[in-house]
Amino acid sequence: MSQSDWRTYKPVLIPPVDNLHEIEVYRKQGGYEALKSVLTDKKRWADPKSVVDEVKAANIRGRGGAGFNAGLKWSFMPPADGGPRYLACNGDESEPGTFKDRKIFEYNPHLFIEGAVIAAYAMEITTIYVYIRGEYRPFIEMMRKAVQDAYKNGMLGKNILKSNFSVDMVVASGAGAYICGEETSMLESIEGKRGYPRVKPPFPAQKGLWGRPTTINNIETLSCVPLVIRNGADWFSSIGAKNHPGPLLYGISGHVNRPGVYELPSGVPVLELIEEVAGGMRNGKKLKAIIPGGSSTPILRADQLDGVTMDSDSLRTAGSMLGTSGMVVMDEDTDIVEVLWRISHFYHHESCGQCTPCRDGTGWLEKILLKIRNGDGETRDLDLLLDVTTQMEGRTICALADAAAWPVRYTITRFRDEFEARCKKSVHALV
Repeated sequence: MSQSDWRTYKPVLIPPVDNLHEIEVYRKQGGYEALKSVLTDKKRWADPKSVVDEVKAANIRGRGGAGFNAGLKWSFMPPADGGPRYLACNGDESEPGTFKDRKIFEYNPHLFIEGAVIAAYAMEITTIYVYIRGEYRPFIEMMRKAVQDAYKNGMLGKNILKSNFSVDMVVASGAGAYICGEETSMLESIEGKRGYPRVKPPFPAQKGLWGRPTTINNIETLSCVPLVIRNGADWFSSIGAKNHPGPLLYGISGHVNRPGVYELPSGVPVLELIEEVAGGMRNGKKLKAIIPGGSSTPILRADQLDGVTMDSDSLRTAGSMLGTSGMVVMDEDTDIVEVLWRISHFYHHESCGQCTPCRDGTGWLEKILLKIRNGDGETRDLDLLLDVTTQMEGRTICALADAAAWPVRYTITRFRDEFEARCKKSVHALV
């Protein structure tokens, strides 16, 4: 499928099937057949490595923001040594502007469960942990019900589908901390500790949950796995953008007529998503800017969007990132200074405080932006903000400092005139 025929695309992650969250309905639609094939069809799937190779060939790039090849990540797991091995499924989804995984929890949880169990077989995992943000209480209960049904139907637990493979699944709840979306902080939280990111190396594949080998994947990423097993790597890699293929759940919010989550191929043009998928700008206003993939991804002005498509390569060329494909759309009346202050307030509040550049840097960003927002800033404060971002980026254990620095740097750079208009001219005292 090319990028141009997204209008004829038929959803496969969230297909229009009533009551698909019920295991009986899911199975009538061919659900769990991919898992059955992996466990029983030894001509096609000779061993777990053959599954890893197929997923690697499909190039399922992580849908949680990093965009790393899932099959390649699976291959980093060391050989089994008889001890426990874990798969940690990241459904924390706390990035502002991101709300796609909840659709899977609600409408098609068994697709994710099937993908996670296939991944567990491929990596010889003993226990799967599904980590969901605490604010998603209704979706946590939905997932727990789906997991119970999977156990009752022999898709989880001992000797799945009468095979020699066994795996357990546990749904774990977060407690409202954004930092626990960082993979190693999530591991700490699952272990019952404070959500502090870990220093790497060692990486989770070598020393993860309780010091044992652990792979971490996003919910949407794992939901793509049964589709690859069922239809083949070539089918998956033919959908959407060449270097970032497959279906994507686009979360579109902000000043559009039809905000929501839309499943389409990767690589849909940004302007077509806004005008045709999301119903155009609300109240007939003009487009001013977008944040393409969650609040940490650099903002793009409207005049930067011609020819830009929603995939990693195109957005990188434009000066931003795909992230979680959660697009925030802003109209001509948007106060960009207010937007940036609110984003910086969020990151200051959510910093875990472990690293000084992040703990202090996010605080300084918020304070200086508040000063500008209130009309008390000076033009030299803008250069001070940019200097603070350079002192934060790449100097901390995890990437939260980077996530806080990027919006400040690129928003000021791309909308400097609006910030200068809110500032007094700098007055340097004569000594």
